[in-house]
Amino acid sequence: MSYYLHTGCFTIFNLVFVFALSAYSQVIPDSSLENSNSIVVPNQVIQDTSSDVVTGGASRGNTLFHSFQQFNIGNNQGVYFSNPVGITNILSRVTGSSPSTILGKLGVLGDANLFFINPNGIIFGLGAVLDLKGSFIASTADSIKLSDGSEFSAKNPQSVRATA
Repeated sequence: MSYYLHTGCFTIFNLVFVFALSAYSQVIPDSSLENSNSIVVPNQVIQDTSSDVVTGGASRGNTLFHSFQQFNIGNNQGVYFSNPVGITNILSRVTGSSPSTILGKLGVLGDANLFFINPNGIIFGLGAVLDLKGSFIASTADSIKLSDGSEFSAKNPQSVRATA
């Protein structure tokens, strides 16, 4: 009987923990892009939604690279990527060991395509909304191979070459 009590307490704790985490966004950049790290600007209001805006990143030609330790979007929250002039593709990776949970809005402030990789998983909840004009690709791949032969890897994160 105590076995069921312990299991029940553990299950209740897990549910409370998951619901507590889903109340807010966790977008934490890593430092793998060296002097071109991603920057998260919190508490912006975009289309009546409290949102974080991701700026910075490493720009190479028409591609902008972002790298995160964690990337989660809570219920009724938003995360938007800024879209600088001349950028047509935004590549983002999650290098941490946790899956990404998208429960709110994920968007781009412009026309760029958004590529999002997390080899540990990507979970889209019932409240997930994509708000972008370009294409969206999400993958649990380890890396994206670039036209110059290099890789933008989540498992072996390195800075991107100047020619990528």
